[in-house]
Amino acid sequence: MPNNIAEGSASIHAAEFKQFLNIARRSLFESASMLLVFESMAIVSAEEITSLLSGCDQLSRMIPNLIKSR
Repeated sequence: MPNNIAEGSASIHAAEFKQFLNIARRSLFESASMLLVFESMAIVSAEEITSLLSGCDQLSRMIPNLIKSR
């Protein structure tokens, strides 16, 4: 996700940057999905998953606000 935002920030056009932000948000949801898989496989503890998903939730709310600001 951070790489999507970094790559998009080099865009000349605002619309292209917004597209990269949308890709970053989708990547974030993909990562959240993988966290749930890791929890079901007992690779990561439930406490860690809760904390990480909370961070994902915060980021997922920030990205649309960044899109609106452009």
